[in-house]
Amino acid sequence: MSIADYAALLVDAGEYSGRNDIAHLFPRFIGLAELKLNRMLRVSDMETTAAITVVEGDAPMPADFIEARQVLSASGRPIRAMALQQLAESNLAGACGPLGYAIVGNRIKPFPAGSYGLTMTYYRKIPPLTAENPFNWLLERAPDVYLYGLVEEIAIWERDAGKAGAAQQLKMSALAGLGVADERARWGDAQMTVAGVTP
Repeated sequence: MSIADYAALLVDAGEYSGRNDIAHLFPRFIGLAELKLNRMLRVSDMETTAAITVVEGDAPMPADFIEARQVLSASGRPIRAMALQQLAESNLAGACGPLGYAIVGNRIKPFPAGSYGLTMTYYRKIPPLTAENPFNWLLERAPDVYLYGLVEEIAIWERDAGKAGAAQQLKMSALAGLGVADERARWGDAQMTVAGVTP
């Protein structure tokens, strides 16, 4: 299956759902579908790296942030996520750099507090499809995910539980296929290693 762009997606969704008469609502349905996909999808195409400038123990998160994969200090040492209370209760006096961090709202709070740079690798939101932004990586790699997600939202709007359930099953199957392809791309050439002493 191939869907060239945003406009083609709307045409296909209208045909699959039998509801070309509500095409003016499709942009809203795409937004709802993307909201759900951002909650559940974690694949390599969503990963990116950003420099974070911490000032007195606080910095804003990137606007498209969903979930951290790795946070490194300026020296390249990984620091780990910790519960905010655990960090506050830790004895970090005399530390020469961040030892841990907590995410509070849309801010990152490394401890001990200070001013320094961090590098964060994180999962970012799917770039929204619009008439002005008619392409993104998900439409290119898995157009069926978009199509079934949009048909599901149309069916929910129609209050048609049967159609919504069928579309959801198709969407979940397409997501599973995308996940398998992503795992193969990441680990297909990896070799298994056994830890510990071997004879």
